[in-house]
Amino acid sequence: MAIFKRKNKKELFNDTMTNGVMLITEVEPKDVVSEQFRTIRTNVEFSAVDQEYKTLIFTSSSVSEGKSMVSANTAVTWAQQGKRVLFIDADLRRPTLHSTFGVSNTLGLTNVLTNTDIDYHSAIQSTRVENLSILTSGPVPPNPSELLNSDRMKKYIEALKKEYDLIIFDVPPMLQVTDTQIMAAYVDGVILVVRQGVAQQKAVSRSIELLEMVHAHLLGYVMNDVASRNGYGYGYGYGYGYGYGDTK
Repeated sequence: MAIFKRKNKKELFNDTMTNGVMLITEVEPKDVVSEQFRTIRTNVEFSAVDQEYKTLIFTSSSVSEGKSMVSANTAVTWAQQGKRVLFIDADLRRPTLHSTFGVSNTLGLTNVLTNTDIDYHSAIQSTRVENLSILTSGPVPPNPSELLNSDRMKKYIEALKKEYDLIIFDVPPMLQVTDTQIMAAYVDGVILVVRQGVAQQKAVSRSIELLEMVHAHLLGYVMNDVASRNGYGYGYGYGYGYGYGDTK
């Protein structure tokens, strides 16, 4: 079995910023890790007992916890299920979506929000994954929080909900900036990614408090890297669950 050296926090961050994240659900759909992402998808669907979730965000308390990895791979599994999925890079400070899918980031979300002459359809790009479209961040703006909290952003999301079955946002970590708290207030659900050995208990608790302040619908958490000692050569394990009280 191949052994993969676990990278430290700085190495993980630099690698993600440069190369994006690995889409194992696309390249190895039958891998045991891909099955874990499908489990995340299924559990989110089962949590929607009385309503249909159209907009979701994946976040974490701090950097290098794997939120972009989890959101990208889970988005792929929904597309593989046949849903029309739009994956949006709403991390306007440190975007990675364009690197993950190997596309241009010249035209993206910031262009749509700042230029009324741009048809938003022209900024959306198709991917090699059937049913999955992406909207990259576009150029890094000087005022990310203001753009995400604008009426134009909210109207844009409402328009997109009529065209896609599901819209997934990759957003910054909760404790870094206010952007995610803003987004969490008007999406249908939030999933918190918690990486073993990286996330601190107080940081996770504080993230939950911030989400509760804006009355965000916290669906559950994804425990990342919890099973890498049980023989997975890939080096990542994922689990979905509830239990926010345990973090206090």
